[in-house]
Amino acid sequence: MAINLQKGQRISLEKSNGTKLQNVCVGINWGAIEKKGLFGFGSSKEAVDLDASCAVYNANKQLIEVVYFGNLGSKDGAVKHSGDDRTGDTGGDDGLDNEVITLDFSRLTPGAEYVAFVLNSFQGQDFATIPFASIRIYEGTPKRVNEVFATYDIANGSGFAGHVSMVLGVFYKKNGEWKFNAIGEPTKDRKLEQTVQTVTQNYL
Repeated sequence: MAINLQKGQRISLEKSNGTKLQNVCVGINWGAIEKKGLFGFGSSKEAVDLDASCAVYNANKQLIEVVYFGNLGSKDGAVKHSGDDRTGDTGGDDGLDNEVITLDFSRLTPGAEYVAFVLNSFQGQDFATIPFASIRIYEGTPKRVNEVFATYDIANGSGFAGHVSMVLGVFYKKNGEWKFNAIGEPTKDRKLEQTVQTVTQNYL
């Protein structure tokens, strides 16, 4: 299933062989910020703490649960968070995602109709200053990527400069089938609670 998404595009999660996609991963990759020393001598690494989170809603757009660094798994077992990475890659891009959230549609509580993914810069560091910050949504596992179907280049995306939060996209159920809306929009929010509220008001 090789799908190249445009921002705002909506797709079905049916694979090329006709089967439905049951498991997806949202992976975030980023580096620590290099700080130059006094008068340009030497340098140091400033830790960067990006936080991937997932909000699950019912058909009435009421929040059921949020999975984030303080709640690493949904009660139904459908959503799992790999854990909080508070530094980023300090030795350059290792090609691995720093945080991964997995979603198993088959285990979602029956009332779930929307699953939204968001990203926040915990210390308020501007997305544009964070080395190789990127997001990929893919089929596979945290250790194996089968097919990537949405990517966001945050570090080089002009629209993300000056922002510390964004909405990645929303999985939603329509006529009994799960589809995906690739949003990729920065928000003016500073905290996770505010970003979730923005999703509730504007993106479901």
